[in-house]
Amino acid sequence: MPRPTRKKKLGSYPHLMVVFSITLALLVIGLFGLLLIHAHKVSTLVKENLEMQVYLERNLPETQLLRLQQDLAQKPYLARKDGKPQVHFLSKEEGAKQLIDQTGEDFQQFLGDNPLRDAYLLKINADYADAPQLARIKQELQQEPGVFEVEYVESLITSVNQNLRNVSLVLLGFAAVLTFVVVVLINNTIKLALFSQRFLIRSMQLVGATPGFIQWPFMRRAVWQGLASGLLAGLLLLALLQYAYLQLAELRLLQDVQLFGALAVALVLLGMGIGFLSSWRAVRKYLGMSLDELY
Repeated sequence: MPRPTRKKKLGSYPHLMVVFSITLALLVIGLFGLLLIHAHKVSTLVKENLEMQVYLERNLPETQLLRLQQDLAQKPYLARKDGKPQVHFLSKEEGAKQLIDQTGEDFQQFLGDNPLRDAYLLKINADYADAPQLARIKQELQQEPGVFEVEYVESLITSVNQNLRNVSLVLLGFAAVLTFVVVVLINNTIKLALFSQRFLIRSMQLVGATPGFIQWPFMRRAVWQGLASGLLAGLLLLALLQYAYLQLAELRLLQDVQLFGALAVALVLLGMGIGFLSSWRAVRKYLGMSLDELY
């Protein structure tokens, strides 16, 4: 008895290999996205811990110290934690004790005096942590009555901003090239998968099916494949990230749940969008071919 032939349906091509290929392609883009996120987070952490030292004139009265602290607390560029301005008064005695603990030598014994000054330590908001704004803030603070000098690690901020800019440009360049490669790869993968359906597409066309009716099953499956691939790529990235955190606990300082969530959503949307467009182009191509070209 002859074995019954299985009828082909529109959009019923094998999809596991397509999902696998798209997942790998999206995973590579996701890895570059993680590098960008962590580079940005490093820069943000450095900026959030930026501290300005406002050294004061000697022998300021208590009332002037309090008034100066109140003025500093009102500055818009001051970082705030739980709504409280990050201003800390460091007396010259505390400064001397910290310096002795760090160096192991009591410099006051051979100097006969404490040459340090009272100071206010200010945490600067990360939004203001770039060279031009910091220079403006320094100049402004130096005009305050009772302020002797303002210092901060200017070279560190300049270096961090410049290096982040260079790294971001390089990574964005690689990401753009990879995105182009991924688009071509996914497009060719779907086109090859649809190759086995070309005669069925032609048959549906001959019996009067509209292009939209023929294209819809393929595009619907391509969108589902893109969705599944994006979710798988996001889960693989999360697993790799958790493994990296286990191997190097300090990396957790760079963790950013919101940015990772945005990256995962972007991968899902990218997979769905590329799958939809690639499927639409491939089916449209086969709809426009003659019978000889299909062979």
